[in-house]
Amino acid sequence: MEKYLSLAGRILISILFLLSGFLKMTHWQQTASILTSMKIPLVPLALPVIVLIEFGGALSIVAGYRTRLAALLQFLYLIPVTFMIHNYWAFQGAQQQDQMAHFLKNVGIMGGLLLLAANGAGGLSVDASRRPDAFAAPTPR
Repeated sequence: MEKYLSLAGRILISILFLLSGFLKMTHWQQTASILTSMKIPLVPLALPVIVLIEFGGALSIVAGYRTRLAALLQFLYLIPVTFMIHNYWAFQGAQQQDQMAHFLKNVGIMGGLLLLAANGAGGLSVDASRRPDAFAAPTPR
């Protein structure tokens, strides 16, 4: 059961990043304009890196390939993103509540990413199949 739950968890935590990365790829110019308006430096360099972390990292996590590294990179990526984009303390009223919800959502996702970084992908993954003992017969008890 654990291997199926791990796979489901990897898929669920990656959906947000897959969609976000895909939308950035399909709306490249619009995304570049938004990043420029946010005063993100070196947008022509930053945008491909962002897409690689979001979309590429999510694919890596879903497949369970170098899961610990992908999860750690996405965790580190979310730190500045969360504080820069969902700075709820700069808003008032309903906007503040909305931004706080997004901020806390990101914090929760970051917790899940840290669990993946600490524990790995689980049984149904490329990482598990690459272990030297992955296809060995179970040891009798």
